[in-house]
Amino acid sequence: MRFLADESCDFGIVRALRAAGHDVLAVAEVTPRALDPAVIDLAVRESRVLLTEDKDFGQLVFASGSASSGVILLRYPPLARARIVQAVVKLVEEKGEKLGVSFVVVQPGRIRIGPGPGTAPGNP
Repeated sequence: MRFLADESCDFGIVRALRAAGHDVLAVAEVTPRALDPAVIDLAVRESRVLLTEDKDFGQLVFASGSASSGVILLRYPPLARARIVQAVVKLVEEKGEKLGVSFVVVQPGRIRIGPGPGTAPGNP
């Protein structure tokens, strides 16, 4: 799968997904300090699922109806951070392509998967 990791995303997730054979582009490596709308636009243009820990993307996708290639919002408190990488890798293994048309919230012990309201047309 293809992912775009926002600068807020734990870089351990980027490394783990790359090691599992996924195509992961990190905003920090290509366009540091990009504004949120530019990040969403890049994800849509390149058909990448956005990985983020920034709640603002929920507002951007739902309230403004921005197009989306899928968003995974990670909500892990400091005491649970040790399990975040494993949780994301497991999610990708189990849900795969469904993530490209969804808005997913991942919390310790809980995953909510809903349709992305601004899902880009023609996205699998």
